[in-house]
Amino acid sequence: MRIPPYYRQPSWQRFFAGALIGGVISWMVFLFMFGVLQEEQTSLIKEQQKTINDLEVDISHWQEDFKELNKENSKLLTIQDIKLEIVNAKEYRINDSLSVFQAEEEIKSDLSPLLAKDLDSVYKNKDLVKKTIENKILKINDKRYKVKIKEIYFYTVIQIILELEYDG
Repeated sequence: MRIPPYYRQPSWQRFFAGALIGGVISWMVFLFMFGVLQEEQTSLIKEQQKTINDLEVDISHWQEDFKELNKENSKLLTIQDIKLEIVNAKEYRINDSLSVFQAEEEIKSDLSPLLAKDLDSVYKNKDLVKKTIENKILKINDKRYKVKIKEIYFYTVIQIILELEYDG
């Protein structure tokens, strides 16, 4: 088999030359369009990266400010409530909850000046709070009891767990 002699006919020569020139021109147009689109995409990515970096810096500044504000606010906490609990009332046969409630309220009334005070200052004076409670003698059902602090928790709500001792 042999190749047909198209290279001798000028019409075929023009066709192949046109196809070759058209292929080169279309390749050049493709490269130009692809380059322009890639350049646009690259500039868009650079702008987005710059925006992301700026936002990350802003976020870090906001987070630092937020942490500082939280620290300042935690320093400014105040006492909102006082909760008392007498745990060993059953040992002394104090069965009526009214007597226990009245004893708790009597101690709460002594601690009422602590409400709306700064948590830090109350904590610094915790020994005074303990002495105020422990020097209290309660009269329940015609018997006298001393109060001992078993546990005390300081936060916006002061929680105090108390024990009674017979004061004979």
